[in-house]
Amino acid sequence: MKPVSSQRNAAPPSVAANPTLLGQQLLGAGKLNEKEITAIVAAQERTKLRFGETAIALGLATEADVQEVLARQYEYPISRRDASNFSSELVAADHPFGARSEAYRTLRTQLTLRWLNKGHRCLAITSCRAGEGASGLAANLAIVFAQAGERTLLIDANFRRPNQHALFGLESGFGLSGLLTGRCTAADVLAPTPLLSNLFVLCAGALPPNPQELLNRVGFSYLVETAPAEFDIVIIDTPPILEFADAQLVAARTGACLLSIRRDATRVADVQKVKALFEPSPTHLVGAIISG
Repeated sequence: MKPVSSQRNAAPPSVAANPTLLGQQLLGAGKLNEKEITAIVAAQERTKLRFGETAIALGLATEADVQEVLARQYEYPISRRDASNFSSELVAADHPFGARSEAYRTLRTQLTLRWLNKGHRCLAITSCRAGEGASGLAANLAIVFAQAGERTLLIDANFRRPNQHALFGLESGFGLSGLLTGRCTAADVLAPTPLLSNLFVLCAGALPPNPQELLNRVGFSYLVETAPAEFDIVIIDTPPILEFADAQLVAARTGACLLSIRRDATRVADVQKVKALFEPSPTHLVGAIISG
C-alpha cells in the first residue's frame, strides 16, 4: 500500500482503469457511453459531487439507473418496473430506498429480535377483514428478508382470495392445493422468484372446495414443520381471520401471527376481537402493523 502522502496529489484514476467504479458499472449495463462518462468526470471536478449524483444532475442517468447498479454492486437484489412482472404493491423490490421500504426493514429487524432470534422460523400474516393489506404485507416482508440474504419461503395459504401469484406475476399452477392433495411435489411448485434468488413463492394453486379441511390435514402440518430445514424464514399469507377460520388453523401451526391493519378502515373493535381469539391459545400475536 502506498503512503497516504503519495496519494493526496495523485490524479484520479480513469473509469476504465477500475471496473468496480460506478461509471464502469453503468457503462457495462448500457446506461452510459464513454463520452458521457468523460463529461460526468469533468463535471465532478467542478461540483465535487459523487459520480452518480453528477450523472443524475446532468440528465445522463436516472436515479433508478444508479440505484440498480449500486444494488448489483452490493449484491442487494431489487427489481425494476420495466424488467419484471411485479405488482406496484411490491415497493420493497421496486423502490428499496424509499420510506415504505425502510419501514419494512425496520419491521424485519423487530421480528428478528422479538421472535425469530428465539429459534422460531415461521410466521402467519392475517388481517381482521378483507382489503386490509395482509397479502401486500406478507409479500414485502418476504422480499426484505430475502434481500438480507435469508433463504425465504412465502406460502399463499389464502384459498379464499389468493393474491401472491398476481403480486409476483407468477403462474398459479398446482400450488399449495396441489401439493396438499398429492397431485404434485414441492419440486414441481417451488422455484426462485425472478430477480430475487433467495425468495421462493408457493402459490395457492387451484381453489379447493374445502379450504379448512385441506389446511387441517397432516400434509400442511408436515410442510410447516419441515420447511425450516430448507429455509431461514417461512411467511404464510392467510385469509381475514374474522371472516374465515383458516387463519387460526395456519397460525396454530406456525405458532405466531402478525396482524395487518388498514388506517382509517380497520375498526378498533375488530382488533380487540382478534386479540381475544389468541388470548386462550398458545399462538402468539406478535404485533399489528398499520398501513395505508
